[in-house]
Amino acid sequence: MKVQYLIPFVEAAYEVLKAEVNIPMQRGDLSLDKGAYLTDDVTVIISLVGDIEGIVFYGFSTEAALNIASSMLGEHLEEMNGLAQSGIAELGNVITGRASVKLSKSGFQSTISPPTMLLGKGATISTLDFPRVVVPLTSNIGRVSIHLALREAMRQGANAALLKVPEAPGIKQVK
Repeated sequence: MKVQYLIPFVEAAYEVLKAEVNIPMQRGDLSLDKGAYLTDDVTVIISLVGDIEGIVFYGFSTEAALNIASSMLGEHLEEMNGLAQSGIAELGNVITGRASVKLSKSGFQSTISPPTMLLGKGATISTLDFPRVVVPLTSNIGRVSIHLALREAMRQGANAALLKVPEAPGIKQVK
């Protein structure tokens, strides 16, 4: 994966986590994982399509997810109920959205999917040997890991979607 795809996600994560929970995160060493992803206690999954395609996993310990959701919502949460899940899913959505905007400023347009929330540690998600860069973030409220499996879209498919459709006889083109 090109570093120019990675940096917007790391920057966005720092910015959003600082704004939402007002706690700076420390980045650990990056690693490359080619195997199936084993989910954390709480995992948010978001796909990207467009010039950049792939998937992003945000993995949280239950402790970190509850601490972050509690801080975001301004109330103490003791379990990963619907409110906590919604807050953490939205956090992943905001980070990915902000990273997508940063990518677009570099000339890579992409659209993100709505977030999917997966609860429970140890579920296996295969990215079909699509390597993931793992970015661990830690703070005094717990750990967050970002798994990025991104690549530039195949130009054939992207260009095919941009082909001009010829006018059909007798049908006016709307401008």
